[in-house]
Amino acid sequence: MVKIAVATMGNKGLEDIVSPEFGHSRTFTLIELEDGKVVKVDVIENPAKNIAHGRGPIVAKSLADKNVETIISGEVGPGASTILEQLGVKILIVKPGQKVVDVLRENKLIV
Repeated sequence: MVKIAVATMGNKGLEDIVSPEFGHSRTFTLIELEDGKVVKVDVIENPAKNIAHGRGPIVAKSLADKNVETIISGEVGPGASTILEQLGVKILIVKPGQKVVDVLRENKLIV
C-alpha cells in the first residue's frame, strides 16, 4: 500500500486540480494505491489554512504523521521541503492546473 498526498484546489478527489502551492493549497487529496490501483481517496482541508506564515512545515509534518510517502504539488517551499526530506517523504513537482488522475497516470503511479 502506498499513500500519496496531492495539494489540490477543492473537494473533487481524483478529478480535482493540482494546486500551484503546497502550503497555500485549499485541500489535500489523500490517495491510497495498491498494485497501481486506487483503493481509497480522502480529501482533507489544509491543516494550516488559518496560519499567516510558515504553513508549509506545519502541513508537511501533518501529512507525514498520516503516513504519506509521496507529496505531489506545483511547488514546495524550502521549509516544507527540508522537513519532508528529513522524514523520508518523496516530493514530486508537477505542472499545476492538471487533474489529479492525469498526474497519477502521467507519472506511472496508476495503470
